[in-house]
Amino acid sequence: MENQVRFDSVSEYNAFNQHETLHPLVTVVDLSKADTRRIKTMYLGLYFVMLKGVACGDLHYGKQYYDYQEGTLVFFAPGQVVSIENETYRPNGYALVFHPDLLHGTSLNQHIHEYSFFSYQTHESLHISEREKQIVLDCLAKINYELEHALDHHSRKLIVSNIELFLDYCKRFYDRQFLTRDTVHKGILERFETLLTNYFLSDKPSIIGLPSVAYFATELNLSTKYFGDLVRKETGQTAQDYIQAKLIDVAKERIFDQTKSVSEIAFEMGFKYPQHFSRLFKQRVGQTPNAFRGLQNLN
Repeated sequence: MENQVRFDSVSEYNAFNQHETLHPLVTVVDLSKADTRRIKTMYLGLYFVMLKGVACGDLHYGKQYYDYQEGTLVFFAPGQVVSIENETYRPNGYALVFHPDLLHGTSLNQHIHEYSFFSYQTHESLHISEREKQIVLDCLAKINYELEHALDHHSRKLIVSNIELFLDYCKRFYDRQFLTRDTVHKGILERFETLLTNYFLSDKPSIIGLPSVAYFATELNLSTKYFGDLVRKETGQTAQDYIQAKLIDVAKERIFDQTKSVSEIAFEMGFKYPQHFSRLFKQRVGQTPNAFRGLQNLN
């Protein structure tokens, strides 16, 4: 069988699973009714949410496997490639699949990007309790009810509203997961703080430039979105604000060194242009670097 299967339309995904197409832009598939299949790499041109059942193939995205078990939800946005790494397996669970065109002209289309879990990967999937699983199944049942109902002028609005409700529940469940995995996350934040400190103690700023959220997410083996959400939920700051606060603390210490000009310090910190450093410093501290240095000399 071919190494990669492309799903650019709902009908293609339904045909792959021997599932009837009730709507051209959205489907809910009971995967337990699909045939046994071999290794596949799937290109997804669709939004894809899967509630995994028992004895299903292990999803693989990027370089690692999903931390993925019964009662687990995984999310993919259009444009992602997913591998299933069991030689032969029988799928189980449910899939909600919808085309981006379904959202055009709806309020969900305006803020679909806010559901950042569509950009999560590997071990960042959503583990749900039995009670949460029942809520998920209820949402899927409501969407499926609308698909089986004769299409009318209410159908699209009700389907999209129920998808939005489902995604809102998933957002709530992720917030709960951030809390219940607090010990793990605190360990990640400690590693982040160490990496950040060591970054400024090394020559990386002058070689790589200013530290970025993406850099630390990669170092911690997390997606940028998941890392950003984790930092915000644990600290109340965005990851970028956290990095900038550390940068300013380091800069304040270095400004005490009278043997170096502000421009030299700016370059050492990773800034390409000293004026950008001065602008950020004034925004954060309320004074320019030179004014701050002058005040220290008065003490």
